[in-house]
Order: sequence, then C-alpha cells, then structure tokens
Amino acid sequence: MKLKPRARAAANRRHAWQILEAPSEDRKNDTKQDGKRSSRQQQQRSSNLRQRAWQILEAPTGEHPAVETDAAMGPQLPDEATVHLVLDLVVRIGEVQMASGAGAQDVTATILALTRALGLPHCEVDVIFTSITVSCHRGSDLSPVTALRVVRSRSLDYTRLSATERLVQKLLRNKLSAEEAYAELHRVTDAGHPYPRWVSTLAWGGMAGSISLLLGGDGWTALVAFVISAAIDRVGRMLNRANMPFFFQQVVGGVLASSAAIGVVNLDILPLERPTLVVAAALTVLLSGLSTVSAVQDAITGYYVTAAGRSLEVALMSAGLITGVAGGIQLAEYLGSERTPVPSVPALDVQNLPMIVLAGTGAAACFALACYASLRPLLVAACAGAVGAAAYGTLMVIDLGAITSSAVAATVVGFGGGVMARRLKVTPLVVAVSGITPLLPGFATYRGLSELADFGNLTPLMGAVATGIALAAGVVFGEFLAQPVRTGLGRLERKLAGPRMAGPLNPGGSPE
Repeated sequence: MKLKPRARAAANRRHAWQILEAPSEDRKNDTKQDGKRSSRQQQQRSSNLRQRAWQILEAPTGEHPAVETDAAMGPQLPDEATVHLVLDLVVRIGEVQMASGAGAQDVTATILALTRALGLPHCEVDVIFTSITVSCHRGSDLSPVTALRVVRSRSLDYTRLSATERLVQKLLRNKLSAEEAYAELHRVTDAGHPYPRWVSTLAWGGMAGSISLLLGGDGWTALVAFVISAAIDRVGRMLNRANMPFFFQQVVGGVLASSAAIGVVNLDILPLERPTLVVAAALTVLLSGLSTVSAVQDAITGYYVTAAGRSLEVALMSAGLITGVAGGIQLAEYLGSERTPVPSVPALDVQNLPMIVLAGTGAAACFALACYASLRPLLVAACAGAVGAAAYGTLMVIDLGAITSSAVAATVVGFGGGVMARRLKVTPLVVAVSGITPLLPGFATYRGLSELADFGNLTPLMGAVATGIALAAGVVFGEFLAQPVRTGLGRLERKLAGPRMAGPLNPGGSPE
C-alpha cells in the first residue's frame, strides 16, 4: 500500500495540543471584575467551545495520510491460468508422495518450495491423511485460489516416487517450466510398473524366505515360506481386482498363512523343523506394506490428524491380519488338524551373524524389488538391510533386548540413509523402510496371538506393538541426527524442525 502525506497546513494553523489552553480572549473575559457579559460575548464563547471540542475528536487534516484508492495491496502474481496450473501441478506431486508413504511434513515442504519457485510466494498448505489443500493468496483485490486433491489410492511404487523426486529437483533449479513439468508428471503417473507383476510376486516370496532364514529356519522352511507368500500375493491381487477392502484382504492373507503352515505339518509333505516360522515370515510380509514409519513421523512432527489416520489404518490392517491368523488356527482345529506349538527363536551368537546379515540383505532387496524400485535404490536398500540386520544381531548377541535392539538398529539405518541416500540420489524413505523391513515383528505378532488365544496373556502382543513403534521411531530419530552431519546444507535446512524423508531439503525453494 502506497502512502503519501498531504501538504501541511499553513504556519498559523492551530495544532491539537493548543486546544488544551483557553484562547487569549477567553482569559481576558474571565478577568473582568464586573462579572457581566453581553449576549454577543456569550455567543462567541459558545462558538469557541464547539470548535475546541471538534478539534479534540479529529486531528488536523494536514496530519492525515492519504491512501491511493487505485493501488492494489499484495504480491504481483502470474495470470490466473498460470496460477491454476501451478496449484494443480503441486497438489498432484503431493498426491504421489502421500500415496507412496511420505510424511505430511515432507509433502508440505515440497509444495511450499514448488509454489515459491514457480512464482506463488504466499500459499498455505493443509495436508491430512486423505486430501491435500493448497490456497494461494492474491492480495486485497482478488479472492484466494484454492486447489484440493483427494488421495484415493495408496501403492508402493518407488520408481514413480523417485521419478517425482527428480522432477521436483528440476523445477527447483528452474530447468523445467510449469507446463513441461505438468506433462512430465502425467507421463510418470500414467506409466506402468517397470517390472511385470509376477516379478513382484517372486520378490514377496523371496522376502518371506529370507525372513524365515533370519529367524533360524532351514532351507525347507524358506522354500515353504516362499511358496505360501507368493500364493498369498496372487490371491490378494485377485481380491484387489474385485475391489475388496484391504481389511478383508488382510484377513484372507492371515487365514492362508496359518492354515497352509498347519496343513503342511499335518500332511507330512516336507520335514519342517519349525513350521510356525512360515507363518511368522508370511506375517512379516503382510506387515511390511503398512505405513508405520510415516505414522510415527507425522506424530513426532506435529501432524496429529494425519498421524491418527495412519495409525488407525495400521491398527485396522493389523487387526485384520490377527483375525485371519486366529480364524485359520480355529479352522484347522475344527477340521481335526494337530496344532503345532509356537517355538522360541534360538538365542543368537556370533556364529549366526553372517547368516543374519545375509538374510537381512536379501529381505530388504526383495522388498525394494517388490515395490518396483530401480537398480540403484534396490542396491542401496540391500545395503541398508545388511546394516540394520548386523546392528540388530550384534545387540542381540550381547543380550540388549529385542525392543532396544530394534530401536538402535533402526536409528543406525535412518542415520545412514539420511547421510548417504541423497548423495547417492536415492530417496531416504526407500532406504529407511527397506532397511527396517527384515526387523518387523512378524514372529512376535504370531507368538503374542497364540499366547492371547491359549492363556489370555496380552503382554507378548503388546511387546510386538512396542517393537514396531521402536523401529519407526528409531528411523525418524536417525534421520533427525543425520541433518547436522550431512554436507552441503544451507542455513534454512539446518533450521528445519523434524526429519525429512522425501521432497526437497530446503523448503525455501533453493536447490540443494
């Protein structure tokens, strides 16, 4: 708003403070000894009093600033078509990030950086679990423009997430215009998966086999876990085509995992030493797709509505999985099958560490492959799985406890991913989630469910929940610790509150 003072009044104009003193002619009239005043003098005094009261209520006109009515207040923005294009572009980018499991803080920072880089400096972003809203303020003369995008589906496609991250960096470095970026984003989102669907099915089976080896199973156990998890993935694919809610897909997966393992034991098809490890491996696979890390990250960074939504989703999907496992056990007992007791995981020693590291590497790599990661993120995820499994195995050897060992191992994974992932041009979210996948409490969940069904003991199941929270919180804390260590940081990045696992490091919009 442009302001300009008007010309000052003449030198003999009275200022407001002068009215506090009576005029000189009034003082002369007050000193008269006869006490008698004429009618003309009384009228003059009344007029002076009215003028004095008016000056008290209103300052002299020369002291008032004059506002130019034709001056618009607010930023100079592009034309309206460009504003709509930019807002639609940024909410679509945020949708890809949310669907891939990015935290609400990462999505918010990404959108704010993009709007500033594309010429919209004054925007407000509201991210919740199912929608993204961006409002652009256009000053006092124009109403704000608001764009809303609903996140309807969630799928783990790390190739799409990585391509979107590269698109964001190009926009921030002014290598693409908004129109070119919009067309490129359409190509990214409309493109199919980089691998056939059967490759993902084999990857889920390979992940289950690696988890069974990590828990102490033999080769036959790994083979059965591979077959059962691959079959569960194909059945879930068919149910997904029929638009069955994901909760019931989890129930079906739990039923297939438990009943198949019990069936293999009772039919003596294969000589399994620990058949229930098959169920534990299958449960780990089914738990890996849940957004536990994002839920904890949102809660820590203050996005409580989104954290509540994600936590409710994780709890509901886990409840469906537990319901399915319990239903499978009850069905097997009803059909006369012999129930296999849940074994305890053998104590880890130094001799088991190489196998644990190898199994953790395979599980993390298979998870990244099942989520359609390209070659470089897949290799980095395999390294993260090896580091996490090595840290977990080492801490378990010294009897530090499962929950503490999981938290420390996840912190190491988050720290390493935060420092190295961006230097290797890999999204830290891919490294973090893949690195802790081998440590998910699938066996603890199955054991806790068995204890609850047989003896009504809820403690083991709560231990499994605590392990999952420890893993997620450890990853977030490791990424937080990596911020001051990461080289090449700007001043704004050092001042960021909370960890960052996706999107640009600098919310101000400048490149890294």
